Amino acid sequence: MVTGKSDISGWLVRPAGGPLWSALAVVLGALTTHTVLVTSGGGMDNAIVVDAARTWLAGGSPYDDPHFLYFPSAVLAAVPQALLPRSVLDVLVPPAVTGALALGWACALRLHRVPLHSRLAALGLLGLAAGFAPFGQLVRLGNWTVTAVLALPLCLLLASRGRWVAAGAVVGVAVAFKPLLAPMALLFCFARRWRALGVLVLVPSAASVSAALLMPDPAGFLTRTLPFLLRGDDAFVRLYEASPAAVLPRLGVP
Repeated sequence: MVTGKSDISGWLVRPAGGPLWSALAVVLGALTTHTVLVTSGGGMDNAIVVDAARTWLAGGSPYDDPHFLYFPSAVLAAVPQALLPRSVLDVLVPPAVTGALALGWACALRLHRVPLHSRLAALGLLGLAAGFAPFGQLVRLGNWTVTAVLALPLCLLLASRGRWVAAGAVVGVAVAFKPLLAPMALLFCFARRWRALGVLVLVPSAASVSAALLMPDPAGFLTRTLPFLLRGDDAFVRLYEASPAAVLPRLGVP
C-alpha cells in the first residue's frame, strides 16, 4: 500500500504534458467565454455594494440601506464597478475572477510545496473548473468573495514562510473589501504575532476611516449597521447573522 501511494504521489508531481494544459485552457476559456456571453447580473452582494457606491456618488449615504453591511472602504472600492459601463464589466470581470481563483489554487499548491507545473496542479484546477460548482458560480456571479478565496491561501502561504506581517496585510486588504476573513485574526492571536495582527486591524480600519470622512454620514457603520446586526431581527440576515440572540444559544448559553 505504501508503495502504491508513493507511485501515485510521484506520478502526480511529475510535469504535466501539453495535452493536459490544453484541456485546462479549453475548460477555463469555455467557462469564461460563456460567462461573458450569458452574464447573470453580477451577484447579490455586488449589487448591494454597487448600489451603495451609486448612492454615495449621487450625494447620499450608503447606510440609508439597512442591508448594506460592509465597511465604508467597500464603497470606494465599488466606485469603478458603479462607473464602468455594464458591457465593459461583462468582459473584464469573468477573466479577472478566473485568474484570481487560479492564483488561489497556485498559492494552495505552494503551501504544500507542490510544483506549479505538476500534473496535480493542472488536474486539480481542471477538476475545480469543470466539476466544483462554487468555482463556476463565482465566475458567473463575479462576486467579491473571490478576494477571500485568493487571500486565504496567500495568507497561509506567507505565514508558513514566516512572513506574518505580509500575511496580516493580505487579510487586512481582503477584510476592507468584504469582512468575510475577519475571523482569521484568531490565527494571529493564537500564534502570538501581535505586530502582524496590528497590521491586519490597521489596514481596514485606516481605509474605512478615510472613506467614512468622505461620506455624508461618517459614523453610519457604527450608528446604523452595528445596531442592526446586534438586534438580529431581520429576515434578510437571519441565515448569516452574528447577533447575540443567534450565537449564544449555539454556544450553550440561554
